[in-house]
Amino acid sequence: MVIGLGRFGRALALELVDEETEVLGIDGDPETVQALSGSLTHTVRADSTKEDALRQLGVHEFDRAVVAIGTDLEASILTASLLISFGIENVWAKAISEAHGRILTQLGVQHVVYPEHDMGKRVAHLVRGRMLDYIEFEDDFAMVKTGPPAEILDAPLSRSAVRSRYGITVVAIKRPGEGFTYATPDTVVRADDTVIVAGRTRATERFSELR
Repeated sequence: MVIGLGRFGRALALELVDEETEVLGIDGDPETVQALSGSLTHTVRADSTKEDALRQLGVHEFDRAVVAIGTDLEASILTASLLISFGIENVWAKAISEAHGRILTQLGVQHVVYPEHDMGKRVAHLVRGRMLDYIEFEDDFAMVKTGPPAEILDAPLSRSAVRSRYGITVVAIKRPGEGFTYATPDTVVRADDTVIVAGRTRATERFSELR
């Protein structure tokens, strides 16, 4: 169930449907509901701050829900509070500020996401270096998609000592025209390959800057 079908909620709901997940989309705007009526499993116009309205839709029977309401903080908080009171096991909620996120966490929301903030950080890393893609996890750990530096080319990874020299691990490799495959100590990296490396955030950034 996705409540709030603005840009974030719409993109999330459509991606879930593409992954063959049944999605109930709820929004208060009739034009939005109409626009998505043929794209989601079910699309309903309703006021998500009203307990009776949500119960009539069977929301309390769901085990996963996303509160994608962003600009209306009151509606976001009231909706999240109702979902928690229903005992829904997994609730995700979009927050537009740290204060908003803190309130959602205090209500008992298990997963608070900051789409604009997280995307801004991700793009900043991409702009600063020569990365092709970047994902940062908790505890200062990241995975980076990048081109390989000259220092590790044309020799097995075990011989180039990537981990000890750069503090990263080459996880996967992609040759032109082929898909990604897992890297092994015997993998030989070529200049036109693309690699995915994992390690501490700064170590992956430094590695991506090597050429």
